[in-house]
Amino acid sequence: MNETTAEPRSNAAEFTVSEISGALKRTVEDVFGNVRVRGEISGYRGPHSSGHAYFALKDDRSRLEAVIWKGTMSRLKFRPEEGMEVVASGKLTTYPGSSKYQIVIDNLEPAGAGALMALLEERKRRLTAEGVFDDATKRALPYMPAVIGVITSPTGAVIRDILHRIRDRFPLHVIIWPVRVQGETSGAEVTAAVTGFNELPLAGPVHRPDLLIVARGGGSLEDLWGFNDEALARAVAASHIPVISAVGHETDWTLIDLAADKRAPTPTGAAEMAVPVRAELQAMLATLTSRLQAGISRRLERERQALRAAARALPSPDQLLGLKRRRFDEAESRLQRALEVGVERKRARFAAIRLTPIPLLHRQKQLEETVTALARRSGQTMTIRLERLRARLVQADRLLASLKLSEQAILERGYAMVLDTQRQVMRRAADIVSGQELELRFADGTAKAMAGQGKPETPRPRPVPKPNTQSKTRDDGGQGSLF
Repeated sequence: MNETTAEPRSNAAEFTVSEISGALKRTVEDVFGNVRVRGEISGYRGPHSSGHAYFALKDDRSRLEAVIWKGTMSRLKFRPEEGMEVVASGKLTTYPGSSKYQIVIDNLEPAGAGALMALLEERKRRLTAEGVFDDATKRALPYMPAVIGVITSPTGAVIRDILHRIRDRFPLHVIIWPVRVQGETSGAEVTAAVTGFNELPLAGPVHRPDLLIVARGGGSLEDLWGFNDEALARAVAASHIPVISAVGHETDWTLIDLAADKRAPTPTGAAEMAVPVRAELQAMLATLTSRLQAGISRRLERERQALRAAARALPSPDQLLGLKRRRFDEAESRLQRALEVGVERKRARFAAIRLTPIPLLHRQKQLEETVTALARRSGQTMTIRLERLRARLVQADRLLASLKLSEQAILERGYAMVLDTQRQVMRRAADIVSGQELELRFADGTAKAMAGQGKPETPRPRPVPKPNTQSKTRDDGGQGSLF
């Protein structure tokens, strides 16, 4: 009888891993379809590159993974931050890839106003330490801005109130930068608007504003949370353009109110701060003009009275000039008589002079003698100069002959000079071409020659003459020849 090995059998159903994961996912989602979970945000690093945000909610004993999809992030009223206590609404589900359960958040709210206020106080304390709210950095508002930039929602009562108030008080050019004033992206959009206005060129197609107004209507702390953004507070503090903050009602305050140069209780109040009343300026100008004209009239009248008083104290022109006129008349009479006497004296002297050729001939003779003396002195000077130069030339010629360095002296010693047809000196045998016409210059004359063929022979050494031991008289000044 053959025995076979018996396999263990069980009535339990057999599942795959995917089946178990799917069953758990359906069970969790069915039981915990919509839940609200209170906890502290942990591990939040901002949205992923995909736009989704992954973090965890925790309390003192447990931890729950959480995810916010990209579409939900854009609808949140405020941005999650690390350590913030929140109430998350969503549904529980599982992630089969890692056997974890998590909550998919559809809405996120702070866990009461106390949490937001604590976070706001922490931001305020940190920015104050950085000097963002220092009064020393505040800029004065321009008294008469030419262009005003308004950063707010393009729809709603806020922008209409601002434009209406500016138009009533002092009409001028207004540039509106539309932004969202509520929601997660509101802070970033307002920050971009403040930075964008500051980057406009002064002489560009869009004139850079002289003043900025950041405005929004009233609301809850959550509604105004975008204006508590740290980046927005820093951008307002660093703005080169003065900024008026008009966010919320008079009792509301945000970080931008502390960073701005001026805070207005309402958007309408911001418009009143931005521009003066044109009618009041015109009335003030008219009053000042009237006062100026009255002051000028009074001053002229006082000066006119002073002039008349001074004129009464002064003597008349006849009194001042009478003595001077008499002296002038007397001087005129004396001058006329003096001229007549002078003319008569000159006429008499002229009549006494007799013009004869004798003085002229005497003057001519004097000039001729002077010219003759100058010519004689010039000739003597030229003769002396020529004699000196001739003596120097003879001396130089003698010196040259004594040194036997002149061309003729060298030829006298038995040398010859070879010239080509252009009368240029031929210094090397290699420069001479066969059949070339040459000219030989000797001490007593020249001779024609023609170059022959063949290599030049090496000259044989000349016998050295025996020295003459007898002394003879030298006429070279005691110097021997250099040759």
